[in-house]
Amino acid sequence: MRDVADGAGAPPKPDRDAPILEVRDLRTYIDTDAGVVRAVDGVSFSVMPGETLGIVGESGSGKSVTALSIMKLLPEQGRIAGGEIVFRGRDILGMTGDEVRSLRGSRIAMVFQDPMTSLNPVRRVSDQLVEAAIVHGRHDKASALRRAIALLGRMGISSPERQINSYPHQFSGGMRQRVMLAMGFSNDPLLLLADEPTTALDVTIQAQILDLLRELNSDFGAAIILISHDLGVIANVCRRVVVMYAGEEVEEGTTEALLASPRHPYTWALLNAAPRLDRYTPGQRRLTTIEGTPPDPLNWPKGCRFAPRCPFKIEKCAEHPPLLPSGDGRSSRCWVTQGGRSLPPAAAQVAATSGLVWSRPAATGETILELEGLVKHFSVPKPSLFAPRQAVHAVDGVDLTVRKGETVGLVGESGSGKSTLARLIVRIHEPDAGTIRFAGQDITHASGAAIRPLRRRMQMIFQDPYASLNPRMTAGDIVAEPLRFHGITADEAATSARVGELLGLVGLSPSAAAKYPHEFSGGQRQRISIARALAVSPDLIVADEPISSLDVNIQAQIINLLIDLQERLSLTYLFIAHDLAVVRHVSDRIVVLYLGKVMEIASSGNLFDQPLHPYTRSLISAVPIPDAAVERQRQRMHLQGEPPSALAPPSGCRFRTRCPIAAPRCASEMPPLVEHRPGQWAACHFPGQV
Repeated sequence: MRDVADGAGAPPKPDRDAPILEVRDLRTYIDTDAGVVRAVDGVSFSVMPGETLGIVGESGSGKSVTALSIMKLLPEQGRIAGGEIVFRGRDILGMTGDEVRSLRGSRIAMVFQDPMTSLNPVRRVSDQLVEAAIVHGRHDKASALRRAIALLGRMGISSPERQINSYPHQFSGGMRQRVMLAMGFSNDPLLLLADEPTTALDVTIQAQILDLLRELNSDFGAAIILISHDLGVIANVCRRVVVMYAGEEVEEGTTEALLASPRHPYTWALLNAAPRLDRYTPGQRRLTTIEGTPPDPLNWPKGCRFAPRCPFKIEKCAEHPPLLPSGDGRSSRCWVTQGGRSLPPAAAQVAATSGLVWSRPAATGETILELEGLVKHFSVPKPSLFAPRQAVHAVDGVDLTVRKGETVGLVGESGSGKSTLARLIVRIHEPDAGTIRFAGQDITHASGAAIRPLRRRMQMIFQDPYASLNPRMTAGDIVAEPLRFHGITADEAATSARVGELLGLVGLSPSAAAKYPHEFSGGQRQRISIARALAVSPDLIVADEPISSLDVNIQAQIINLLIDLQERLSLTYLFIAHDLAVVRHVSDRIVVLYLGKVMEIASSGNLFDQPLHPYTRSLISAVPIPDAAVERQRQRMHLQGEPPSALAPPSGCRFRTRCPIAAPRCASEMPPLVEHRPGQWAACHFPGQV
């Protein structure tokens, strides 16, 4: 990387035989009005120079607090109560404030989950990158600017000389994360902490960021600690894994060995809760979940902290197990496996657990929703007085039929038109052209009064439940609102009874009705959203990314809940998600969108086994699999760059600018959506040739 690194003031190379970071018995506590939260409670691990270490666990396990402790960036009420954090032979906890500030960004860098919380929205990217490079005195302004441009180019941002003068809001989420990585590597750090850097990204952009992390680890030689709840992401990047639960480390080992044969029931459960593209069995739609909730960090249990949720617990679990090595570079905190017992493979548990294999009734064949030539463009302000008018081509001629009782998955990158299509269907937006027929009735341009009775039959679940739930209303009032609005219940007593019934239907206690949204976890808030949607007994539910921000276990619980409700209430789903493994797991048919156009429609099995469109194949290729051995052997179809602007979509085939088999014909002729196999449609001049 000599073309990127400016040699002035480069740090001395670390001793390759000694750990660059050692965390010893770290204890980080947070003082609250309710008491002391022991967020990190005795964690120890080390990182060798150039190593990639993954830290996984549910929300609240202590992953992010561990990273913030290393950087000494704890909130005001947080404190490190004990332990050591030794970086290159020096305990960071004993350093002065000036010494720690000198260390941050120079020798240790951190990339956060949401780059917009780290980038100043009113300053150009160039100013922020230059500042990061010169603040430690290793660059002057001119050399810092040269390095910033070179780093942006190295991070995969095209035309970095021009893009560097942009503001953060002018970049996509993936590009902003690349800017953060460029900032992190501006001073050649020896250690990079990446806290959920791909959580909010599309699968293709996630794959690009993971590829970039591996390349940066190889080219710069920096050690990386990658924090994630996605074991597929960890398998893709990391050589070693630390699993955290309830503030402590429960298992550690090489990525390949740990994911192939976990030795702690919590790791086992995390692996089984995540659907996998390479282990899909038709008919098995339910996922293994971890029942119950994590223990209260104000009062950890005296015995094994996972025991109340563990399917393998034994009498000895009443004692707190130590973290013991197993002699092969691995360690675990479990009395069961330390006693010599092995955990069963996922398939055996699924087969042995009552009710996990679900045979759902087939769709009736009756059409409940029909879209024909649907178009929606959004006008944008003109950049200047004499500039031509522009419009975002959000949805551009979509045809789709949904049969009663089926689940249709809708996939595609951000900007493909998924959410706009969902809002058109439920008539939050009015289409510019085309037709929407629901239950045989044309609702394309129906008035509010005309469509109001139909809203009882079609409901929507939004991506962010906290944004869609009124924070000033209790859960009971939120669920009761549609009952009162549509006059479904006769009086308040009947309304209260129905609210309790709905909350119970989605797995919440009737006492939850008195609480406000902020008093619930993310998964519980999504259950409230589902209860609100079910209140009017709908036939069709449009679920727009309902699990995108949830941990893998909560995600599995919500998926199982949706499957249960579909079986019990004969619901029809339009299910939108960017996680293709989840979409395959729940869907009968799948629609692939790109820049407002349908690229492919097929049954779930055919789409994943024999995709016809290059875009579909690239999406499938980008999905990480939680198996390090499989990840090393996979042949990926790398999709370069990001989708073109919807303000000026490419001529002809909209995917041609990123397609590996694009020909001159693709630029001049838009391919029609044609049925190439029974039930499998694709809009491609060269279907199945990738």
